[in-house]
Amino acid sequence: MPPSLSLRLVWACEASAEALALPIENAWEADPRLREPGPYTARPVTILDTILATKRIEVAALRPHSASIEAAAACAPSVRDFAGSLRRADGRVAMITEIKRKSPSKGILAAGLDPIALARAYESGGAAALSVLTDGPYFAGSLGDLQAARSACSLPVLRKDFTVDALQILEARAEGADAILLIVAALPDDGLLKSLHEMAIELSLGALVEADDEGGVERALNAGARIVGVTNRDLRTFGEDLSVSERCARLIPGDVIAVAESAIRTVEDAARMAAAGFDAALVGEALVKAADPSALVAAMAAAPVSRRP
Repeated sequence: MPPSLSLRLVWACEASAEALALPIENAWEADPRLREPGPYTARPVTILDTILATKRIEVAALRPHSASIEAAAACAPSVRDFAGSLRRADGRVAMITEIKRKSPSKGILAAGLDPIALARAYESGGAAALSVLTDGPYFAGSLGDLQAARSACSLPVLRKDFTVDALQILEARAEGADAILLIVAALPDDGLLKSLHEMAIELSLGALVEADDEGGVERALNAGARIVGVTNRDLRTFGEDLSVSERCARLIPGDVIAVAESAIRTVEDAARMAAAGFDAALVGEALVKAADPSALVAAMAAAPVSRRP
């Protein structure tokens, strides 16, 4: 994103939040001006735009601490093998189970969520990996949740956040993550997407590169991604459609790990993604709201994967 547009987005989000005396993350919903083109935006500002503007503010606040973050990353313990966990020897779908307190579209999902207890429940149900939301303003997550969950189990842990800068990847390594998320829609510059992916690999981190359409899959592959996710959620509107993954699965080569993400709420949904050729499914909302998350993980993980050519 060009700096000028980034500044306009920050201005628009902050100005609206200030005028309405609201937290910045609530301004998008409360002020329709942010969803319409105007003098400071070339197009309607989406939920994703608002989140990314906040991320850039967060990165700016991290910048004075970059030397200590880099030093901590260099001393971080060995990572757990995220990619290796996502193709099961028995041919069934690998479950990436998510610790998620809140979402911008659904509000609070699990009041009083205990990341330690949930991580253990997921592992006992046969989860292959964890995904932990670390975004605070929009998802009520934290790096503390990631550390607590990782300490409670032996599973590799994905830091689920909106990565826009190399410093966030260093921070993820320093704080104990085993993998990071790169969202294609959040990184319109192909050079930046590729360099962030390369940096993650250099730090021995897994890199889940998430697309939301066919063009996004192509960009992920061109960036060198070996783990490609397809989200069924439109990150601009937060609408959901499982057919997005089904359309995109055929574009992911058989030697690349394919992960279906979002809107997977039932055993049937997980089976549908496995039948489309996805090696793994990332599930959050359904699991954090489940009466017995361990049992739901086990039931979803029973689906056989149809291998892609």
